[in-house]
Amino acid sequence: MTAPDVTSPGYSLRVGRVPAPLRAEAAAVIRRAILEFHFKPGQRLVERELIEQTGVSRTTIREVLRELAAEGLVATTSQKGGVVVVSLTEDEVADLYDIRALLEGFIARRFAEHAGDDQVKGLEEGYKQLAEALLTTDDIQARLDAKDRFYDLLVAGSGNTAIASLHGTLQARVRLARARSLSQHGRLPQTLAEIRAIVDAIAARDPDAAAKAAENHVLQAALAAKLRIRAIADQQAD
Repeated sequence: MTAPDVTSPGYSLRVGRVPAPLRAEAAAVIRRAILEFHFKPGQRLVERELIEQTGVSRTTIREVLRELAAEGLVATTSQKGGVVVVSLTEDEVADLYDIRALLEGFIARRFAEHAGDDQVKGLEEGYKQLAEALLTTDDIQARLDAKDRFYDLLVAGSGNTAIASLHGTLQARVRLARARSLSQHGRLPQTLAEIRAIVDAIAARDPDAAAKAAENHVLQAALAAKLRIRAIADQQAD
């Protein structure tokens, strides 16, 4: 596959000369290109092309690719120095989300059982901020960041540091699938309703309902992600 046409109107990987470190800026634009599907699943990322498109050095690009590999967005290939965008199959999504459903069900249960009133209020405020972010932007990176902030509150309220570590590791692996789920047409209202159910169950101090709501949200997100993956595969086959 060839690199996306970054000369087309409205899209560019060019890194501006901004106060933020160049590596962070380069990582942000390439990450966005992956999450917004400008770089397709399975597409090879060529260092020379990325250097031309972003305007940063080879060293910076290599550091960025290592960072994105740690996030689970790209992977090295058997070819020397080859890097490709990670391509998740429907079966891989199902496996990851089965684990995520168990883990997040446990986290929601723990929150309902152990969190203080201030943490419950904080989660409610976190939901409002999440809803505002999801409803006011089409930027997939901003949406993912908003969900990450909400889940940080949820995990913190569980009071289990081991779970926090496990969840952080899992989040990196499901980030691509989550991007596909959030980009599925018509998914947004359902997403907010599902998360609202989690918050309501926690506020009611109902551990069983909280766990059930969290598990349901993950399983519905898995279905949306698989549908999006299937649609992308169909487009690539055309």
